[in-house]
Amino acid sequence: MTTETLFRIHLALGYVAWLLCFGTYAWPWLRSMDRLDAHRAIATLHSFRFFGLVFILPGVVSPDLPAGFAVFAAWGDFATGVLAMLALLTVRIRTLFWLFVVAFNLAGAIDLVVDYYNAIQVGLPAHAEWLGSTYAIPIIYVPLLMITHVTAFYFLTRPRVDVGAVVLAGAG
Repeated sequence: MTTETLFRIHLALGYVAWLLCFGTYAWPWLRSMDRLDAHRAIATLHSFRFFGLVFILPGVVSPDLPAGFAVFAAWGDFATGVLAMLALLTVRIRTLFWLFVVAFNLAGAIDLVVDYYNAIQVGLPAHAEWLGSTYAIPIIYVPLLMITHVTAFYFLTRPRVDVGAVVLAGAG
């Protein structure tokens, strides 16, 4: 089996495993929360995206890892992580919090889509060895990040529920 085939199988199964886990545990938990708390939980996960800088850390990835992939992936993740941290730091200033929630989700989702595109352009699936010890990032971590971005966009676009109205409706 080729390296490219194995990489694609790993990536696909990363999504399958996370969707199964997310659907069983995270989705019901996030849906039971109010919007702000659900977005705080998602932002907390994404605040660790500073770790993406590892793609430009000499000695961790192969020197053959093309800069066309590594540099954008590293700094896109870093920017997303900082924006997620800013969301968490501004939770008491609701306007800023929501601005940073939208910003980190847009930046993060765009980063991942562009990273997929760049990875294909440089032939990364056929040369997974370039990733070295960071191989686990696109296979295990990235699927969860993309799933939580989609979830965040869902929560951002769904209508707000007035808790008081729900309580009154249940009392009648």
